[in-house]
Amino acid sequence: MPKRTDIHKVLIIGSGPIIIGQACEFDYSGTQACKALRSLGYEIVLVNSNPATIMTDPEMADVTYIEPLNVGRLEQIIAKERPDALLPNLGGQSGLNLCAELAREGILDKYNVKVIGVQVDAIERGEDRIEFKKSMNALGIEMARSEVAYSVEEALDIADSLGYPVVLRPAYTMGGAGGGLVYNKEELKTVCARGLQASLVGQVLVEESILGWEELELEVVRDADNNMITVCFIENIDPLGVHTGDSFCSAPMLTISEECQKELQRQAYKIVESVEVIGGTNVQFAHDPVTDRIVVIEINPRTSRSSALASKATGFPIALVSAMLASGLMLKDIPCGKYGTLDRYVPDGDYVVIKFARWAFEKFKGVEDKLGTQMRAVGEVMSIGKTYKEAFQKAIRSLETGRYGLGFARDYHEKSREELLHMLITPSSDRHFIMYEALRKGASVEEIFDITRVKTYFIEQMKELVEEEEALAASRGSLPSDDKLISAKKNGFSDKYLSQILDIPEDDIRSRRIELGVEEAWEGVHVSGTPDSAYYYSTYNAADKNPVSTDRPKIMILGGGPNRIGQGIEFDYCCVHASLALKKLGFETIIVNCNPETVSTDYDTSDKLYFEPLTLEDVLSIYKKEQPVGVIAQFGGQTPLNLASDLEKNGVKILGTSPSVIDLAEDRDLFREMMDKLGIPMPESGMATTVEEALAIAHEIGYPVMVRPSYVLGGRGMEVVYDDESMSDYMKAAVGVTPDRPILIDRFLNHALECEADAISDGSHAFVPAVMEHIELAGVHSGDSACIIPSVHISPENVQTIKEYTRKIAEEMHVKGLMNMQYAIENGKVYVLEANPRASRTVPLVSKVCNIRMVPLATDIITSELTGRPSPVQDLKEQHIPYYGVKEAVFPFNMFQEVDPVLGPEMRSTGEVLGLSPSYGEAFYKAQEATQSKLPLGGTVLISVNRKDKAEVVEVAKSFAEDGFKILATGNTYELIHDAGIEAAKVKKLYEGRPNILDMITNGDIDLIVNSPVGKDSIHDDSYLRKAAIKAKIPYMTTIAAARVTAKGIRYVREHGRGDVKSLQQLHSEISDI
Repeated sequence: MPKRTDIHKVLIIGSGPIIIGQACEFDYSGTQACKALRSLGYEIVLVNSNPATIMTDPEMADVTYIEPLNVGRLEQIIAKERPDALLPNLGGQSGLNLCAELAREGILDKYNVKVIGVQVDAIERGEDRIEFKKSMNALGIEMARSEVAYSVEEALDIADSLGYPVVLRPAYTMGGAGGGLVYNKEELKTVCARGLQASLVGQVLVEESILGWEELELEVVRDADNNMITVCFIENIDPLGVHTGDSFCSAPMLTISEECQKELQRQAYKIVESVEVIGGTNVQFAHDPVTDRIVVIEINPRTSRSSALASKATGFPIALVSAMLASGLMLKDIPCGKYGTLDRYVPDGDYVVIKFARWAFEKFKGVEDKLGTQMRAVGEVMSIGKTYKEAFQKAIRSLETGRYGLGFARDYHEKSREELLHMLITPSSDRHFIMYEALRKGASVEEIFDITRVKTYFIEQMKELVEEEEALAASRGSLPSDDKLISAKKNGFSDKYLSQILDIPEDDIRSRRIELGVEEAWEGVHVSGTPDSAYYYSTYNAADKNPVSTDRPKIMILGGGPNRIGQGIEFDYCCVHASLALKKLGFETIIVNCNPETVSTDYDTSDKLYFEPLTLEDVLSIYKKEQPVGVIAQFGGQTPLNLASDLEKNGVKILGTSPSVIDLAEDRDLFREMMDKLGIPMPESGMATTVEEALAIAHEIGYPVMVRPSYVLGGRGMEVVYDDESMSDYMKAAVGVTPDRPILIDRFLNHALECEADAISDGSHAFVPAVMEHIELAGVHSGDSACIIPSVHISPENVQTIKEYTRKIAEEMHVKGLMNMQYAIENGKVYVLEANPRASRTVPLVSKVCNIRMVPLATDIITSELTGRPSPVQDLKEQHIPYYGVKEAVFPFNMFQEVDPVLGPEMRSTGEVLGLSPSYGEAFYKAQEATQSKLPLGGTVLISVNRKDKAEVVEVAKSFAEDGFKILATGNTYELIHDAGIEAAKVKKLYEGRPNILDMITNGDIDLIVNSPVGKDSIHDDSYLRKAAIKAKIPYMTTIAAARVTAKGIRYVREHGRGDVKSLQQLHSEISDI
C-alpha cells in the first residue's frame, strides 16, 4: 500500500525538556521522524519547548515552534497552521498525554486533525490501568493481581486483601513517578497520597509484589496490515523491583530459554494487535523462573527509552520506520540490503549488547543512593562486544566515573565479606561493584543470588573475572605471561585497568600487546532498511571486518559519552552540527560515542560511526586504523577535553584550540597573569592544597569566598564558604586534591549580576553574537540560572566592555573555534570569572535565538588550515534582535523529595526550556509555563525572605499588591511590607504554632511562593517550605531577582492577555542588521 495522500501537513509534538525518565532519546526519535516524513514529501510542523535539541533547529522541520507544551498553546498553533494529521507517539509521555487531552477537549475534531501512528483510544487502553486490565482479561493474558484505588482508604483495603508488600503505580506517568514498593500501612499512606497527586487522573493501581522475578522486554513493530516483527529481546539483569531505566540490561536475552522467548513473543503480538499501534511498541513482562508464570507489566504504545536502545543495539531504526508506517507504508514496502524487505527482519546479531545507567546521586545532598521502582538515572551507556564479559567491561569504562574495571571502587575492597553482603540487601547504583568485591572476599554465587536475585549465570561470569584478576595480580610490578595478557584482553580488561592491577604504566601494557599482535578488531552492525550501511564496534575476539576508505581526508569527532547533569544533550548538538558541516566541506566524518540515546549515534549523522567508549585505548586504536588528518575535541564537553593532551602525546593531531590553551584557562595563576597583562579585572583569588593554605588565602581575601576543585564540569563540588570552620570542613572532605589539581578559592561577589558571552574566534579576531544576562545573582551555577538573551539590565557601556574583554581574551589565547566567557558585574564594574575555550551548553540557545550557525562557523575555522578557506569571522555583523529568549532550567527535585530545592554553585538541573516573546516579562512567563509551573494571574502570594533580601522585598510586594494579589508574609518580612503601607496578612512559620504556612500550602490556599533561604547560620531550617511547594506543585521563587521578573511577567500577561505564537522561522525573518 503506498503512502497516504489524504494528509499533507503533519504536526509532531516533541517531549519537552530533559527530565529523569524522558531524555535525549526523544530528540533522536523526533529527528528521525522529521527525516522520514520529509523524504516522503510531507510538510512538518514541530512543537517542542526544548532549545537544546537538534529537532528544534529551523532546518529540521518546515515550521518550528519553541512553545510551552500544553493544550492552550497547541490549540493556538493548530488554529494557525491547520495541520491535517498529528503524530503523537514520538514525543514520549508528554506527546501521548497531550494528544489524549487535545482529543478529550474536542480540539482535534474542531480543526479536523487526524491522529496517525496510534489511535487515541489505544493511548487510553495502554495508559489507563483499568482499561489495560480489561483488554488483557479479554485476551486471556495474565497480569499481576491488582485493583485500582482513587483514595488512600481504598488502597489500604486492597493491600489488605492482596497482602504486603504491594507496588503502587499511578496512571499516566512515566519514570515510575509517584509510585513505589510499600511494606506496611504507614508507607502505603505516604506513597499513595503522592501517587494520586502525580497521576493525571487521580488513579493508582495497587498490585501484588512480584519482586525478584525476571524483567523482560520486547520491542515490537507493527504495520497497518497487521504484519509484526520483534526488533529486539531485552533481558534486565537486575530483577524486578529496580526500574528498567536504572536496571542494567543485555540484548539478546542470555539466560532465557527459546520456548519462553517464543511464548513472550506470542503474547506480545496479541497485545500489540489488540491495541492497534502502528509503529513501535515496548512490552514489558515479568517471568517467575520457579513456577514459569508470565505476567505482562505494561506496554508503552510509543517509542520509548528502550526503543532507542533497541534501535542502536540491532541497527533497526525504529522511529524512522514507525514514521514511515504511520504514513501508510507497509513493512514489505521498505527495502533492506540484508533481509530483502523489512517484513523478513529477525534479530540475529552475533554479539552482546550491554546497557548500563549513569546516576547523579553525588549532586543531591541527603539523597540515599538506593534504587527502586522510581527511576533515578540521568543517562546511560551502551557497549557492544563478542562476549558478555567483553561487553560488560566495556560498559564500565564507558561510564566515565573514573572506573576502568569492576574492582577497587570506593573503599569496598577494604570491607569484610559480611559487610559487603549486608550492603547488597538494598539495591544501589554501585550494586555490581559491591558484588565483585564480595566474590573476591569469598562469598558464594548462591549467597549473592539469595540476596540480589541476579541470575546465577551473571554472577558466575563475574566470579570468573574476579578469579582472572586475582591471578593477574599475582605478578604485580611486572608484565604478566603472554597467555594471561591475551586472555585478559579477550575478556574485556582495559589497558588502564590492567595497569592499575599490575601497578605498571599503561604504555608498557599497550606496547607489549601490540608486539604480540593483540589489537582491537572491528565488526559492523548492519542498519536495517538501508542497502549496506553499518556502524562498528571493537572486539579482541574476532578477525577485523572493517573496510577503510581513503578517497577523502577524514576528521574524527569525539562525542560526549553518557548524558549527565552538567554535560547533556547540548554537547551532542554541537557534535552533530560539526559532522554535518564537515561533510559539506568535503571531509569524511567519523564519530566516536557510546550514548544510545542521541542523534550523534544515529548511523547517518556521520560517514562512519564507532560505538565505543571514549578512553585513550579505544580512541587510539580507531585513530591508528582510520588515519584521520585530525581530531576535534572541543564539542563534546569535558569528556574529550580530558583525553586531549594524552592523545596529543601519542601523536594525534588535535584541531582547533590547542590542549595547552585549555589547560591555561584551568590554571588560575597563569590565567590571572594573562588578565593582569591585558588589564582585565578578576575577583581576588588563590589556590590551595592544604587546610592551612586555604585559611591563609581566605583571611587575605576576606569571607565570603567561593571554593571549587579544578577541572570539573557542572560546578561539581562548588560551595560558598562564610567562615573558618566551614572552610576546614570543605578542605577535609575534598577528594583527590593534589598539587597539580588544587582547590580554587575566589572572593565571592555579593549581589553581583552574572552574565556570559559565547564567542566564535579564529585566533586573531572574535565575534560575540549576544550577551546573556542571568536572572539569578552570582552564586547560582550558570547552568541552573534562568537567563535572558539579549540582555535587558546591563548598561550599553558594560555590554561593550564584555564584548571587548571577550575579544581580547580570545585573541590573546589564540582560541580557534568556540569559547564561553563568564562575567559578573559588581557596582557597575565588570569582572572576569572564568574562560572556557570550548563549546558550552549555551551554544544551541544562542544559535537559535540569534539565528547564527555557531558550530558550522567554528568548524569552518577549525579546518581552515586544511581547506585554506578564509575565516568567516570578519564578515559577521552585529544584529538587532526584536524579541527576547528566556531560558529556564528544569530540575529533578520531584524525584528526590528529600532534597532542599535551593539553587547554588553546584549544577543540579537536568534540562532546559525556552520562552520567546517581544516582551522579556512575557518570555519569562512562557518559560515558567514551559517548565509546567504556570504562574498565577491572581490569588494569594506568600512572601518570606532572609535578612540579605529585606531591602528589596517591598518593591516586589508592591507590584503583586497592585495586581490584586492577596499578600501573606512571615515575621520581619511582614513588618517591612506593612510599614511600607502595603496591605498584608501575617502568617506563622512552622515553629511558631498552628495554623502555619505548611498547613496553608497543604490545603491549597497559596498560589505562589517567594522564599529566599535563611542560610546555614540560622537555627531554624526553612527547607520544609520549598519541599512542600514542590509536593503541592506551587510555583516558587528562591531569589529576589527571580521574584522581580515573575511580577513583571504576571503584570504583562494580565495587561496584554495570551500573546500570539510565532514560529522560529518567522521570528528569524524579523532580525535586522544594525
